Amino acid sequence: MDRLYHAAEQASERYNAIRVQLKQMRGDVAALRADQTHQQKQTEKARRLVADSIVRQYEGDSLSAVGQAVVSSDPNAFVSQLTTMSAFNSMQAGQYSSYLTQAKALTIRQSATQNQLTKVAELEKQAAQDKATIAKNLSAAKSVLGKMQAAARERMIAASRDNTRISSADIPVSGRAAAAVHYAMAQIGKPYVYGAAGPNSFDCSGLTMASWGAAGVGLPHSSSAQYGSGTHISASQLQPGDLVFYYSPISHVGMYIGNGMIVNAENPSAGIRVTGLYSMPYVGAVRPG
Repeated sequence: MDRLYHAAEQASERYNAIRVQLKQMRGDVAALRADQTHQQKQTEKARRLVADSIVRQYEGDSLSAVGQAVVSSDPNAFVSQLTTMSAFNSMQAGQYSSYLTQAKALTIRQSATQNQLTKVAELEKQAAQDKATIAKNLSAAKSVLGKMQAAARERMIAASRDNTRISSADIPVSGRAAAAVHYAMAQIGKPYVYGAAGPNSFDCSGLTMASWGAAGVGLPHSSSAQYGSGTHISASQLQPGDLVFYYSPISHVGMYIGNGMIVNAENPSAGIRVTGLYSMPYVGAVRPG
């Protein structure tokens, strides 16, 4: 069951990290689209200046070719039309150069927008795969649990939820870390739910995010992202409130509370509980804020 839960949590934390990335990337796409719209206006303005210059030179003559150039708003078609016109060589060089510059800038922005949209689509596909992995492993764990005899199952669940009773008032901590520790300790006994960040249930990074959020410190909802969100410290420097990370690649996070103990959202059977600092493969620690 632990192996199944861990596989599900790995997928869950990847999914959480993807959601953090997607939020940033969707903001980038919105900015790129706004920039592209502005560039389209600049390109159209330059195109009209070039077209007006042609019209002035062709006044009194046949305007069929001129009409085509004025109508076309596609940069490549417009340039192609210009090169077939006898007035091309007499056009004002500055206007034509400006148009080419604006058209090239527009192409670059269009390409950047499309590249970002492609990345978003790829991440969304990965997120869907990770959600399926979570469901698959959680279902398998429930199946294992269901096959156990009732008495053995209850003993296992009771043992996993046997929280070492520690009052947050007994933890030597102050400042913002105190608010984070007190919040986390108040959640002991609540259920573990993949992707949850409170107030009634949490996953591992959801608990640490909500706890430090109560202290006024913003953290991303991802254990791997949280690992990069503060000052890295050694195990010998640990103080209550510090975040501790597990597995490689990182897929679990808990909060140190002193005396070699952590509080963490462990798995769906254990829920939120207190356990030993080295009860899982330890990777490192970070001090938020």
